[in-house]
Amino acid sequence: MISYIARRLLVAVLLVLIVSVLVFFLMRCLPGDPALIALGDSASQAAIDAYRNRLGLNDPVYVQYWHWISRIVTHWDFGKTVLNEGNVSELIKQRLPNTLSIALPTLAVGVAAGIPLGIVTAIKRGTWTDKALTLLLHSFLGTPRFLVAIFGVLVLSLQLGLIPLQGFTPPWVNFGAYVEKAAWPVLVGSFYIIAVIARHTRSNLVEVMNQDYIRTARANGLSETRIIFGHALKNALIPVVTTIGLEMPAIVGGAVVVETVFNIPGIGQMILAGITDRDYLVVQASVLVISIITIGSNAAVECAYALIDPRIKRSAGQ
Repeated sequence: MISYIARRLLVAVLLVLIVSVLVFFLMRCLPGDPALIALGDSASQAAIDAYRNRLGLNDPVYVQYWHWISRIVTHWDFGKTVLNEGNVSELIKQRLPNTLSIALPTLAVGVAAGIPLGIVTAIKRGTWTDKALTLLLHSFLGTPRFLVAIFGVLVLSLQLGLIPLQGFTPPWVNFGAYVEKAAWPVLVGSFYIIAVIARHTRSNLVEVMNQDYIRTARANGLSETRIIFGHALKNALIPVVTTIGLEMPAIVGGAVVVETVFNIPGIGQMILAGITDRDYLVVQASVLVISIITIGSNAAVECAYALIDPRIKRSAGQ
């Protein structure tokens, strides 16, 4: 088991390194000179050369990458922003908690609502309850996230006054204000997660309910409730755990939309500002941090999967 987890963690580290290489070199392929972006077109050649020397932009690309990744590994230093030479690490330190304070509740709401909905649709398969809930879940999957967010701003906020228009208060500053302002952004992000988890739970539970050992349990006189919650659900939820981990990219990716619409100062808004300002150091640092979170969550799910699935336990032991 320990060797299995160690291999998964090693793979996660290698994936992070591959992502860092891709992000770094792809950002260097973008048109435009960072010195001209920072100093303006009217800057003298001497000022441009001094700026490039100060930031090491005249070094070969592989040397620039080595300096960048070594500073991250040793000091968690992502360098300076192009526009004002601000500390990128400080920006991430300020904004990442805001993003996580939306992303983690989004995942929690998706799991808390998606699994029960999947169980209900599986138990009531073929009934009007199943059809109505399935239609609702399909609408969650098909409706663009930005459209739901804008609907909340235009109708629920401006017309009805049920939710705050914009703004964000971190939970460690004022938890009551955080709940009030983060409720709708969390719901917007969780709609898609709810639908995906519910569909996977339903399909897995329906498949498990057709297994031979379930028919044997019924023949032995066990109640349907005990069969579902004592035997079938435990096995049906094993693949759902993997699905939950794989939804982290969707949550973080949706943060760009949610944070922009609701003016939440998080990583997603930071990426959008970096793209608009053509500040490639901000963009590559933000993308790398998001990749670390995504890969780390997937690695954690794989390790948890090994703990709850006896088949992987046996294979890992062998």
